[in-house]
Formats: sequence, C-alpha cells, structure tokens
Amino acid sequence: MEIKTFSEREIQKFRSETRGTSECVHFNNAGASLPPDEVVETVIHYLNEEARRGGYELEDEYSEKLENVYQLIARLIHAEKDEVAIVENASTAWGLAFNGIEFKTGDVIITSEMEYVTNLLGFLNAEQTHGVQIKVIPNDGQGNFSLQALEEAITAQTRLIAITHIASTAGAVVPIIEIGKIARRHHILYLVDACQTVGQIPINVKEIGCDILSATGRKYLRAPRGTGFLYVKKEVQDTLKVLFMDGHTAQLINENAFEIRNDARRFELFEKNRALTLGLGKAIEYALNIGMGRIWQRIQFLAAEMRRQLGTIDGITVHDHGAQKCGIVTFTVRDAGSSHVKSELAKKKIHVSVGIAKSTLIYMNRNSLTTVVRASIHYYNTGEEINKMCVALESIVKSGSRLLIS
Repeated sequence: MEIKTFSEREIQKFRSETRGTSECVHFNNAGASLPPDEVVETVIHYLNEEARRGGYELEDEYSEKLENVYQLIARLIHAEKDEVAIVENASTAWGLAFNGIEFKTGDVIITSEMEYVTNLLGFLNAEQTHGVQIKVIPNDGQGNFSLQALEEAITAQTRLIAITHIASTAGAVVPIIEIGKIARRHHILYLVDACQTVGQIPINVKEIGCDILSATGRKYLRAPRGTGFLYVKKEVQDTLKVLFMDGHTAQLINENAFEIRNDARRFELFEKNRALTLGLGKAIEYALNIGMGRIWQRIQFLAAEMRRQLGTIDGITVHDHGAQKCGIVTFTVRDAGSSHVKSELAKKKIHVSVGIAKSTLIYMNRNSLTTVVRASIHYYNTGEEINKMCVALESIVKSGSRLLIS
C-alpha cells in the first residue's frame, strides 16, 4: 500500500504544535526528541492536579486513562496488553528481562557488533557470573549484519540471540525480522533492543517474532524522559525470573506463600510517576494518529537528503553503511573534533550530539572510530534546517583549514 507523503501544511502544523522548533534546529532526536506541546501539557496538568488533590486520590480518578496507556503501547507494537510493562527507561526494561534469564555454564549468547554499552556490560557480567560465552556476528563489507554468519554460529548451546535494532552511533538498521525467522526456526530465545526504533520505524512484535523487546519514550516517541516499556511474549513470561517484588508484582496467599501475577506487569513495581505515564500515552497517541508508516517514510527521506548534502562538502566523511539506513546520520569533520563541531553548531542553536566509542564499542573499534558527530532527524525537521546545518559545517571546515595554514 502506498504511503501518503506529508504536505507542507502538515509539517508546519507539527512544528506549530512543538514549541521547541521555534527555538532551535533539533537534530538530537536519538538523544531526546522535542515533545509535542500536548504531551508537555498533559504532564503539567496532572502534576498541578496532584498537588491540589493528592496523589492517590487523583490516581483513582485517572485509573482508566492510566490503564489505557498499556493498550496504546500494545497497539503501537502490535502486542497484547498483558504482554506490556511500563518502566522508567529502555535500560531498565532490557535489564529486567535479560537478568531474568536463567543462564547456565556453557550457554551461548549471540549478538552483533552494533550492541549498546549497557547490553555489552550485561553480557560480560553474565560471562563472569554464569560462565556463558558471547559470540559477535560481524557486519559484512557493506556494513550489513550477516544472516549467513548467524546461521553458522548457532549450536545446541545457543541460549539467546540479543540484537540492537539501531545502534547508538551508526545509521544502519539491523534486519530484525529476518533474524527472528532464524531464531524461531531454531527455537532460540530472541531479545530485541528497540531503544532507537520505537517511534521511528513501524514495529510489529508478531512479525519480528521476538520474545522480548525493550524501548524508551524520550527518543523517537517524543515522550517525557523517565519513560519506557518492556514487551514480554505471554508464553515466555513464566520462564523469566522476577528480580524485584512488591504488592503490585505479586500477592500474598497467606503468611507463608505468594503468587506472582500472570501478566507482564510482574516486571513492574507499584510506584512510578503517573504524570509521566500519561505523557507517554499522549505521545504514543500523537504518533499513532499521524501513522508510523508515514513517520518512517519522512525520516528516511530527510536522512537521505542530509547524507547527500554532507557528501558534497569537502572535509566531511559520512560513516553510515548498510542496505537500510535510519534517521541517525553520523559523520566526522576533517581537522575538527566531534565535540568542537557540536559546540560550534550549538552557538547557532543547531543541536547535534557526539557519539563516543564506548556507546557502541565493538562497531567503533572495528571501524577505527573514537567519536562521531551524530545528527538524528525526525519528521518535524525540514530541508531548510538541513541546509542551515550544512552551511554551518562548511564554515567549520574552512575555519579549520585556515588554522592549519596559519
């Protein structure tokens, strides 16, 4: 089905509903997007009401709206409501699931070179505490994850395939649907880190075939910081240890026995920020009303245009490879450190970030990179903003050249 592109009128509407777009050029959406005004207003309104009326009393009144956030998450990723837990961030979600797996000595974890630092730390800790082995599938010469190498790496000892869909410091998209088919064929537990994905790319956990998926709210979903969620397939929930318990997680049967609840909320604790939860729900609602297919199409178009323009500037090297690329654009500037580039752009109210080696250590080491400039695009960005950044970068390149000559 053909996806209808955004009209200029729609883009201006999105920008008028996002006050931050009048203040800056925001290309740090892979860090934290600018939230829609209605998301901000939802959070502030709830906090104001909570201050006037009391936290527990207001929560009772908003119980249906708070419950609906689970349904919105389920709609977003095509899951069932009882397969969703709301947590504070993607690292919490990933850690609750990963550390709930009962590894034994000799188990093998297969991953990719695109893994995030938090996940690598989890793997290394499991290696040290449980005696598991870690196998890294390297990218091929074109920067693509090798499905053939994955097939060849699987043995009877393979316990988990853990994949980050989009890396923190690279623009490539890992083929998680194809990986899922391999995982299902071999009956291997499959965990997907969708921290940079949800809100950017349409996600269907049934199509992916994953058992577990972790996500954050603050990045491409445009939700408040301090929000995230965990998906655990219904059939897998009982196989994971529950690491923390309270009266929300489980119930006492008597003084000597308890029973863990029978849905994914077993991975939550009772106390969380209800205002932020509602903000997360409003952000998801905003994205769903626009359409994830349309959002993804717009992001790909703008990112391709940014890479094209950067490629025409002598002194700039774009580092994104692979068959499919996303809204994260990474590059370096000749004779200028990434932090310097970020600082110079910030003077013109252009926001980018610096991707450091430790964030995606295996990938950065294999590509001999210590830092990159990361410009991450969202659908509310414009071609004019890309032009403005590229003009500023040309000035930085020229300044560096003059300093060398002098």
